[in-house]
Amino acid sequence: MTTIPTQPVGADGQMPVIGLGLWKIDKDVVADAVVEAIRAGYRHLDSACDYGNEKQVGEGIRRAIEEGLCTREDLWVTSKLWNTYHHPDHVVMAMDQTLDDLGLDYLDLYMVHFPIALEFVPFETRYPPEWVHDPSDELPMMKPAAVSLQDTWRAMETLVDSGLARHIGVCNYGVSLMRDLLNYARIEPAVLQIESHPYLTQDKLVRFCAEQDIAVTAFSPLGALSYLELGMAEESQSVLQQPSVIAIAERLGRTPAQVILRWGVQRGNSIIPKTSRPERLLENAALFDFELTDEDMAAVSGLNRNQRFNDPGVFTELAFNTFFPIYE
Repeated sequence: MTTIPTQPVGADGQMPVIGLGLWKIDKDVVADAVVEAIRAGYRHLDSACDYGNEKQVGEGIRRAIEEGLCTREDLWVTSKLWNTYHHPDHVVMAMDQTLDDLGLDYLDLYMVHFPIALEFVPFETRYPPEWVHDPSDELPMMKPAAVSLQDTWRAMETLVDSGLARHIGVCNYGVSLMRDLLNYARIEPAVLQIESHPYLTQDKLVRFCAEQDIAVTAFSPLGALSYLELGMAEESQSVLQQPSVIAIAERLGRTPAQVILRWGVQRGNSIIPKTSRPERLLENAALFDFELTDEDMAAVSGLNRNQRFNDPGVFTELAFNTFFPIYE
């Protein structure tokens, strides 16, 4: 079993630097994936309402605990507030639904999933509600809601007050939104989760968070591989095919994926690669018996092309008939 190091989060948290990303893992296999990940040494699970598999994730957690693989206190479980629940009246109910699905009494981390507020969709109408307001419309579209990020954050803070969340954070924020959040936060964000990989290093944002003692989690740490099945990337865009990455991997006797994931944690970030394959779970976690040299780190970072695969300013128009940019 692999022992995965942790990084400080907030005043008293320790978040494992490698987690299992649960986005796009099918409901039929995700419970088994959770059990196998915990068996392999993973203690960090990255979930979300929008992934549509939290009940099955909860089943995996229950099974792992019953099998004696871990205790609840051993785990770091993250989930996220969906766009349709930004209004303060809906934040607690969204959290309650997630906790019920996961079979937990509290989350280690609850995050605002996107800086995007959409009109509320009742649970009995559709859960998870996804992006469009009414899929039966002739032209289904997103329906923005007039809810400020500050109002949402105020409601997020009450989750910490009540003990439902040990820590709170945000996803997909840039430096300007982070600065603004820090101006009004009574409870500061413990973690920022962003897309980051060698084609999108986000150096300034990562440095800013380090200076503010905000931990950074990188989703899609292998870049294009997360988006091939969605038609949002092409095989030729894989960073694993870069000659410099292949050369480093061959010199170290590692896979190109291990080189990229090691680069991610060696930058000081946590990473949440997604897989449901037991052998890949082990490979993705086997990062702590080797290091990249300064030259290796510079070579991988030098691949940056500011290429974002998960961009609402692109996919919302293509998939949901709504132009909704959040990045410059």
